[in-house]
Amino acid sequence: MSESYEFRAPLWLYPGESAWHFITLPVDIADEIREESAGFRRGFGSVKVTADIAGHQWQTSIFPDTGSGSYLLPVKRAVRAAARIAAGDDVDVRLVVITT
Repeated sequence: MSESYEFRAPLWLYPGESAWHFITLPVDIADEIREESAGFRRGFGSVKVTADIAGHQWQTSIFPDTGSGSYLLPVKRAVRAAARIAAGDDVDVRLVVITT
């Protein structure tokens, strides 16, 4: 059974023209997810998750980030608009790792 992870972290904008927004997972939670997902990571070490921000739920993947030693959660425009969040906001996040 997959565990649920809850945390609060800032939303940030990737520098460059792409306008991708991310949330960096706290390192302790990233370590737990890395352990839990050891047998079913996907390409580039990504892990499929269900994410929830302000009641807006979607399936995506988190990606390892060597700079932070953590994972990055991409937050698409539709979710940012629906949750009324922007770069620099501290965001409450709930993640569930998809193990199938």
